[in-house]
Amino acid sequence: MQNDNDIRQRAHEIGEREGRPDGRHDEHWAQACREMEAEVCTPSPMAEVPKDASPTVTALDGGGITPG
Repeated sequence: MQNDNDIRQRAHEIGEREGRPDGRHDEHWAQACREMEAEVCTPSPMAEVPKDASPTVTALDGGGITPG
């Protein structure tokens, strides 16, 4: 859950991007909440990979036997 200061800052940034239109504070607040909630629910592409994880390698020939 995000705190009000974080939401307020994001809403302010949204308002600035839109040229600070009058009367849209509630819309900007709601949009900031949605954006921040989406960030919390979406895993970061830079999420830490467990140290014991090893990459999976697939043979170029599909894993079949290569005549030799």
